[in-house]
Amino acid sequence: MNANNGIISQLSQYSVPVTIDRLEAVLQVKGITIFARIDQQAEAEKAGLSLCPIQLLLFGNPKAGTSLMVAEPTIALDLPLKILAWKATDGKVWVSYNDPNYLKQRFSLCDELVKNIAIIAPLIDRALSFADCK
Repeated sequence: MNANNGIISQLSQYSVPVTIDRLEAVLQVKGITIFARIDQQAEAEKAGLSLCPIQLLLFGNPKAGTSLMVAEPTIALDLPLKILAWKATDGKVWVSYNDPNYLKQRFSLCDELVKNIAIIAPLIDRALSFADCK
């Protein structure tokens, strides 16, 4: 795992689409709303451009997110939560997301509210494990 400027990146042994599929499955089982799945590579191709595989998943729990926005409205800039799966030029696939501790510092959140977004790491770990991701 690598942390850089508030972004945590974790290696995935799966392709970008399979990584996002597995993440979606874990989120759905947990009852977490998936707001959007954006295939950036496909969008680039529509514009006549080339891009390595990269997909963005936007998700969250409106109940948890609302309490964060009540405490600090500008956190809406980083909500809903996002997970990015991308293929590097060396062929490795990575999953990247905002470090909850970075968001805590950025928005001066209390520990209780950070719990609402700290669930992201175990969900990603579950999705990237070799076991069934559900």
